[in-house]
Amino acid sequence: MNKQKGKKALIKRGVVIFALVVAILLLNFFADHPRAVEKYYSEGLYPVICHVLHLVFNLFPFSFGDVLYLAVIGYLIYALIRLVALCLKKRFMQAGLLTTGVGIGVLAGIFVFYLFWGLNYFRPSAGERLNLRDSTYTKAELQKVTTILIDSANASRARVTPTDLQRGNDSIYKIAVKAIVKLSGTSAEFGTYRPAVKPSLLTPLLNYIGTSGYYNPFTGEAQMNYQMPVFNRPFVACHEMSHQMGYGAEDEANFVGFLAASRSDDKLLRYSAYNIAVNEFMHTMRYTDTVVFKQLKTRISPVVLADFKEERLYWLSYQNKLNTFTSIFYDNFLKVNNQPQGLDTYNRMVLLIMAMYRKQWVESGE
Repeated sequence: MNKQKGKKALIKRGVVIFALVVAILLLNFFADHPRAVEKYYSEGLYPVICHVLHLVFNLFPFSFGDVLYLAVIGYLIYALIRLVALCLKKRFMQAGLLTTGVGIGVLAGIFVFYLFWGLNYFRPSAGERLNLRDSTYTKAELQKVTTILIDSANASRARVTPTDLQRGNDSIYKIAVKAIVKLSGTSAEFGTYRPAVKPSLLTPLLNYIGTSGYYNPFTGEAQMNYQMPVFNRPFVACHEMSHQMGYGAEDEANFVGFLAASRSDDKLLRYSAYNIAVNEFMHTMRYTDTVVFKQLKTRISPVVLADFKEERLYWLSYQNKLNTFTSIFYDNFLKVNNQPQGLDTYNRMVLLIMAMYRKQWVESGE
């Protein structure tokens, strides 16, 4: 390559990199103002983006986002090999062009991530928007709600038939979409735009990194692990579609997923919601009062306990060093994106459900 042309190309790419860095910094500045994010992004630009992305990518019966990720990973591997080869041949100008090209791609990806969806991490909390801002509760209140959820899990599990547990994924996806649409009709805070969920092509990998599903911010697709225990799948589908609504924080998506699933008329979907809720509340109770935890555990029906065991053994069968590495990575990702508790954010669903029940008690005069 002509050195003069190479220098001009590097300068142009340097300008593009500078522009992208400035754009990302401006988005970060905007993110520091939650009210503005809510008004101009979450209630303004984001719904438009959703309408476009969902209209386009719902046409694909498979996860286009998975294909996109695989293509990017493949290119990065190629670029790394190419870079090493260029350096060994001392073709540093071309190596510089390749490196800056990759840099532009990475920065563009970060910018698109926040523009297409990531700014939802910085809107006012769901607790504030839904008037569920109570952040404390007594041990007695925790025990009371945990008991209610256990009884609901026992009752809903008793209604689930062997046929229900043999449902195909397509059937599960349809009932989950129906539940999300039903919830969206109850409040503008649950507005949804052509919700859909798809099986992830990366499910074998998701098993090994301990992931039940994920949301692709670049395509607006909600994807889930289609091999995990069947009673977990309906709730996970609702959780991932909650991200499509604009609920970025994991505890908020868990809460909205719980609302949608528990209010469904479908018995498997209702059980899926109470199954995860009992799991989360018992986890909290265990660290709050071990005596009460043991008492409540005897209240859980044997078949629900068997489901908990099945789920635990499923994930343990795939546990490895890769799972540990990805957990550390995702933990830090959540902390960077306005979720300082990292992976513990998932467990903070308890706070929102407790606030919901407390609000109901106040309104009913209990």
